[in-house]
Amino acid sequence: MFSWIYDQPIMFVAGVILVAVQFAAALPWLWAIDPKNFERATRSPATIGSVVVGILLGGAALATFMSYEGDSAQLQHYGQYFYGAGLHLQLLIDLFLILPQLLILVWPKGGAVALAAYREGWRQPMFWLIIVFAIGLTWFSVCIPYFTFGDDYKMMKQIGFDVVMLAAGLFGVLGASMSISEEIEGRTAVTLMSKPVNRRQFLIGKFIGILMACLAMSLVIGWNLNFALRVMPEFDKINAVQDPMSQQTEKVFLPVFDSAVPSSAGKIMAHGAGLWFADTFAHSLGIALGFGQVMILVAIAAALATRIPFVVNLVLCLVIYFLGHLAPVIVKVTEGGGAGMGLVGFLGKLFDVLLPALEFFNMGPAIIRESPLDLWSFAWYVATVFGYAIIYTMIALLVGLILFEDRDLA
Repeated sequence: MFSWIYDQPIMFVAGVILVAVQFAAALPWLWAIDPKNFERATRSPATIGSVVVGILLGGAALATFMSYEGDSAQLQHYGQYFYGAGLHLQLLIDLFLILPQLLILVWPKGGAVALAAYREGWRQPMFWLIIVFAIGLTWFSVCIPYFTFGDDYKMMKQIGFDVVMLAAGLFGVLGASMSISEEIEGRTAVTLMSKPVNRRQFLIGKFIGILMACLAMSLVIGWNLNFALRVMPEFDKINAVQDPMSQQTEKVFLPVFDSAVPSSAGKIMAHGAGLWFADTFAHSLGIALGFGQVMILVAIAAALATRIPFVVNLVLCLVIYFLGHLAPVIVKVTEGGGAGMGLVGFLGKLFDVLLPALEFFNMGPAIIRESPLDLWSFAWYVATVFGYAIIYTMIALLVGLILFEDRDLA
C-alpha cells in the first residue's frame, strides 16, 4: 500500500512529461491554424495558466490510466502505437509547416514560388488519391501470400519501400510536367516574370515546391509503413522475425526514452514510443534512398517541361526510369559477348554514362541478404548515394535553365 502511495507522485510527473511533449509538438500546427490568435494567446497570462492547468489535468488523467492498466505489454502497446505514432504524426505536420517558412527566410523570392507550388501540390485531389492508393496497396501486400518459405516479411518490406518511392515519383513527375508546362503555355509565367522573379527563381522554386510535396507524401506513406511492418509478423506467425535494422536502432533509442520518464509504468510507455521511433529511423534510410530517385526524376521532368508538352515529358521520364535501371544490367550481360552484342553493349554503356544510375537506389539487396547489414555502414552508403542524387539533380536543373533561358514566353 505504501509503495502504491509513494508511486503516485512519480506516476503523475511521468504523465505530465508525456502530455507536455505532445503539447509542445502541437504548437506549430496550432500556430498555423490561427497565427493572430495564437500570438495573442502567448501574451495572455490567463491563457498560459489555462494551458498549464490543462497539461497538469492531462498528466493526472494519463497517470490514472497507467495505474489502472497494470499489464506492461499492454502499456507498451499503447506507448508504441498510440503515443509514439501520434507524436510522430505531429512532428511530420510540424515539418510540413516549418520547412516552407524556413525556405522563404533563406530565399524570399524563390521561396514564395516554392510555397505556392507546394500548396498547389497537396491541394490537388491527385495528391490524396495517390496516398490512399499507396496505403491500400501497402496493406494488401501484408495480406497476400508470397510462398517464400519464411521470407514473406522481406518481400513485403521491399514492396513497401517501392510503393513509397513509386507514389512520390509518380506524383512528382506528373506535378512537374503539368504545372510548369501549363504555366508556360498558359502565359501565367509571363505575369511572374513581370514581377521581380527571374527565370532561375521560377524554375528552381517550382522544382523545390513540388519536391517538398513529394517529401510530404513519402513521409506520410512511410508513417503508415511502420504499422504495416509491425503487423506483418503478427498476421502470419511464420513471419515472426525480428528486423535486424530496427534491432540496431533500438540499442540507441531505447536507453534515451527509458531514462526520460520516471516511474515503472511511465518507462514502459516511453519504451513503446522508443520502439516506434527506432523503427522510424531504420525505415527512414530506405525512404531516403528511394527519395533520391524521386528527386532525380522530378528534376528531369522539370527541366523537360520548359520545352516539351506534358504527354511527351511523361513518356520520356518513363523511358529514362526504365533505362536507368536496365543500363547496368545490359552492360553486364554484353560483357564478353560476340559481335552481335556489340551495338547493344555500346548503347548500354552510353545509357549507363548519360542516364542516372537508378539501380544504386534499390533497397532490395539490403533487405534480401542473409547476413544482417550493419545499420551505420548502410547509413553511410545512403548518404553517399543521396549525394550522387543531389549532383545529378543539379546537372538536370542546369540543363533545364539553359533550355528555359531562350524560351519565348510572350
